Amino acid sequence: MIRWLKSRLQKLVGRPDPGPRIIPREEHPVSRSAMSANVLKVLTRLHNHGYAAYMVGGGVRDLLLGREPKDFDVATDATPDEVNSLFRNSRLIGRRFKIVHVHFGPEIIEVATFRAAAENGDGEVERSEDGMVLRDNVYGTLEEDAWRRDFSVNALYYNIADHSIVDYCGGWEDVQAGLLRMIGDPAERFREDPVRVLRAVRFAAKHGFRIERETEAPMRELGDLLNGVPPARLFEEVNKLFLSGAAVQSYELLRYYDVFRILFPITEEALQREEEGFPLLFLIRALENTDRRVNEGRPVTPAFLIAALLWEPVRQHVASARKAGENPGRALQVAAEQVVSGQVKHVAIPRRFSTAAREIWSLQDRFHQRAGKRPWKLMEHPRFRAAYDFLVLRAAAGEIDPEVSDWWTRFQDADEGERERMAAQQQGGGGNNRKKGRRRGGRRRKPKSDAGSEQSGGNGGE
Repeated sequence: MIRWLKSRLQKLVGRPDPGPRIIPREEHPVSRSAMSANVLKVLTRLHNHGYAAYMVGGGVRDLLLGREPKDFDVATDATPDEVNSLFRNSRLIGRRFKIVHVHFGPEIIEVATFRAAAENGDGEVERSEDGMVLRDNVYGTLEEDAWRRDFSVNALYYNIADHSIVDYCGGWEDVQAGLLRMIGDPAERFREDPVRVLRAVRFAAKHGFRIERETEAPMRELGDLLNGVPPARLFEEVNKLFLSGAAVQSYELLRYYDVFRILFPITEEALQREEEGFPLLFLIRALENTDRRVNEGRPVTPAFLIAALLWEPVRQHVASARKAGENPGRALQVAAEQVVSGQVKHVAIPRRFSTAAREIWSLQDRFHQRAGKRPWKLMEHPRFRAAYDFLVLRAAAGEIDPEVSDWWTRFQDADEGERERMAAQQQGGGGNNRKKGRRRGGRRRKPKSDAGSEQSGGNGGE
């Protein structure tokens, strides 16, 4: 198989001998000063004990792109037990892949032994009927480890011995060209691990990579295989897709490759509807807000993201129930239960996040109740800030009259006397002024509160 892969690579990169390519230190920009001190400790100790030690994957890719890596992975010829014996602060983990986590306070350096493709050696291999690899502990060489990785840009190795970069799979050229290319037969590799479809989307969205034609060809067809991936694993992937600063682009690519419907089928169905001839814009506004916060270095939370992703089906359920004469509070409770219970079959949602999302939804109705002492009581709620941010986004999307969110912005900024006057003015209208939002094609005035949005405020520090 490796011979076939080399032949394909030779045609792609135009080199007579496709590997390995060694890029010496003076010809690449990866510097130890940009690496975590802890990954250097792990690499150095392995090297000093006679083992091969390489930083690999996203850390190398990100440094080549001039970005700061969020984590660092290490590949070595030492077995998991040998690695574990070298570091007192390490733990052996994994059922599908046995790896070692070396702990340095909050930072974890992941160390994996070189692996070979399942068919290239003896070892413990288990596949599903669809070809998904369920368990794979076949150890191999550095070259075999490179060829079994997913994308070429993730198969670059930084060698601590001489500070060079080792490239077997053409990843060096692909990083320079901004190309995302699957190593091996794309359809087979996606079947081995359908989550690679989501990884392709994430790398394309976050790094601006262009997905190679052969790599993207089977993505729509094989996306349904994600239904066989554990929902808990998909929750982790959803967070990576939407909380890394490229949520809007990730969302657009997920829909382009017909994958969003697999992750969020209830939301996809709700988004197919238009109201009064206008598209539903709330989710895009929420994702834009999330990207802005991430890129400004402000905190974000999965709770707010889940609330945004599931809001449209919840809102439509509530509207239908109210038309049928259902009590508003009861309608929201039932809608939230139905939507969340339906969603967790596809993407798991930890209870702490689903609970926070429900509270954000439940507070939306209370923003219309502005008479008497109700505004003060609402502001005391631990989810007030998150719910207020949610309200602002609803107004920006044309879902409600901006007067409501503007009132709350002024109320928070006002002194106590002004607050009393504002609440008193609402008394004549029964304290429940609910102006129906109008979807118009014209430009809306941007709520002045957006610049001070605290998406994660009131989310309990999750």
